[in-house]
Formats: sequence, structure tokens, C-alpha cells
Amino acid sequence: MKFTVEYPSEAPRAHPGFRHPAVMRALAVRIEELGFDAIAVSEHPAPSKKWREAGGHDTFDPVVALSFFAAATTSVRLMTNLMVLPFRNPYLAAKALTSLDIVSGGRLIAGVGAGYLPSEFATLGVHYEDRVRVFDDSVAALHRIWTDPDPRLHLDAPVQKPHPPLWFGGNSAATLRRVVRYGSGWCPIIAPESVTASVRTAAIADLDTFARRVEKLCDLLTAADRDPAEVEIQTEAPQVDLGDAAAVTRLTDQVAAMERAGATRIIVHVDAATPEAAETYLTRFADHFGVGG
Repeated sequence: MKFTVEYPSEAPRAHPGFRHPAVMRALAVRIEELGFDAIAVSEHPAPSKKWREAGGHDTFDPVVALSFFAAATTSVRLMTNLMVLPFRNPYLAAKALTSLDIVSGGRLIAGVGAGYLPSEFATLGVHYEDRVRVFDDSVAALHRIWTDPDPRLHLDAPVQKPHPPLWFGGNSAATLRRVVRYGSGWCPIIAPESVTASVRTAAIADLDTFARRVEKLCDLLTAADRDPAEVEIQTEAPQVDLGDAAAVTRLTDQVAAMERAGATRIIVHVDAATPEAAETYLTRFADHFGVGG
């Protein structure tokens, strides 16, 4: 099992210190020292106040933040979780992601999604109703830019060949088809419909349903002559009180159950009350789960 750290500023009530450059640098270094595999940040360029006040969170531009983390580290991977492709021209997306892959020495994981906040689409002048079609067109264009570029253009090439790994977020059958055709990873959301409806995706309410979706994905990959072992599957672990033995036991059991059901990687939500609390949480989590061992 591998572990990705969601950068703590992504928590709804995160301490403002997580946006201070010195704290960002120190935490990125510590995450790498502890042996976590990746750092992840999301994307919300123009979220509404309503979303923020209802449990949303602060965000950075993902490429800028991950480039900053790249400069502070040498080996930890850097994940967009998720870059919303319908927000931008595919050439601009390719330029940004390729640049990040270059400056990080080939450490990018390009997690991508279609987006879900109607107000954000409206603010950016993108038609919300067209987002799935635009997303599919953008994925195809991004893949083509990386693998079969227009010979009339002079485009930077990423370090990773043939391109940085593309991971897809979402629970739908269409998401599984995208993973099969283009992907190196899948980022489902295991949650009841009351939660998944808010992010405009199908429900995967429990681990049994998740396990069946994993089996379906493996069948689709095999039918496409792809090795299922080459595709990573990332699920989420909640932040718990690591000083509470019962809570730690429940978390340990949950992580083990997700692994049995097919997860290969866990995204970790940490204590975001203060930078010191986050570092303590990361250290104790890494020790308990043998991260990097």
C-alpha cells in the first residue's frame, strides 16, 4: 500500500499557516522524509462563498503549489487531485503539466476530472452542461499532444514517457472507460449518494460495491489487453484521533479492508488544526502504518 498526503490547507477549517511558504516547504520536506509517496492538491479557481462556507476549503493553483513542493523535495511524487480540464484549453493544460513534470524531474501524477460546481463554471465562462463532452475532448487532445503532437508545432516533451500518468476521478461507468483507454490510475469516492451527488458522480456507498467496481475495471482492462496490476486505485482515509486506541483500530481495519477490496493507495487527511499538529499526525500515521517501509 502507498500513501498520498492531501496537503493540509485543503481541510475545511485548516489553519492559515499552511499557506505560509516556510510551513509549506517544511511540511513537504517532512512528508518526503517520512516516506509518503505523494503530495496532492485540488483545483478550485473561482469557488463561491456559499461552497466555502458550507464546508469547502482554500485552494492553490495546483501547478504552482506542486512546483513549489517540487523545488523543496527530490523524490516525493506530486499529484493534481484533480485538475479540472474543462476550465482550460488543452494546450494550456499540456504546457502546465509538462512544465511541472520537467521541473520536478518526472514526478507528476496528473489526476484529472470534469468538475462539479455550477457556479464556478459560470464564473469562468464555461458551460456547465457541456463539461462531460468537453472533458472527454480535452483528455483525447491532451493525450494526442503528448503522444502524437502536431509536427508544425514546437512543444516541450514531458520527462515521463510516453507522458505523465493520467489518473481519473469519479465513479461512473464512463470514468472506468477513460481509465481503460488512457489511464494509469482511478480515484473513486466511497461514500453514500448524499455525498457523491454533491460532486456529480455515481454512488459507491460501501466497500462491497467498491470491490465489484474494481472487478469490473479489471475485466475491462483485461479485455483491452492491459494488465490490471499496472493501474493504481486510490481511496481516502479519514482523519482520526491517533491518540484514541479504538479510533486507530477502526482506521487500521478500514485501510486493510480497502486494500482487500482493491485499493493500492490511500490518500491521507491529516490534523489541520496547526502546522505542528499536522506534522505530529503525519509522524504518528507513518509510524503506525509503516509508511515508506
